[in-house]
Amino acid sequence: MRFHPATLSRLLAVAALVFSPVTLAEQMMSDGQYEIHYNAFNSSFITPEVAQQNNLVRSKYRALVNVSVLEIGEDGSKKATTAIVSGQAANLIGQAQQLEFKKIDEGNALYYIGGFRFTEDEQLKITLSVQPDPNKPAYSIEFDQRFYVD
Repeated sequence: MRFHPATLSRLLAVAALVFSPVTLAEQMMSDGQYEIHYNAFNSSFITPEVAQQNNLVRSKYRALVNVSVLEIGEDGSKKATTAIVSGQAANLIGQAQQLEFKKIDEGNALYYIGGFRFTEDEQLKITLSVQPDPNKPAYSIEFDQRFYVD
């Protein structure tokens, strides 16, 4: 199987993320119809090439939230599916930043990536709304994470 060089570099970058300590922070929810995977990490963890290819901002003061949605088939198979994704990151005193998610479609994999700023040793509450089916209510996801300047 041959890959286009850009696709190959993306696959390698995703593999690096999958097998790095960052994935220890990955979280997931499932209702039997959908699996929603989400995590947040410092944007400096991605390579400059991946950032440029996907129009993402790298900085030691920026983090990224990654969301992917899998539809679970009746036979248990899982397939990447589109969703409407929005969210915000709020500090302890309630100052919130709205997240604008960018859809990254790699054919058999779909990701929604949103970025936000943070300061050294900052605890943030990340709130996500993920709606795979526009005719059904969105899933609400909340998690707290502390960020450190890399």
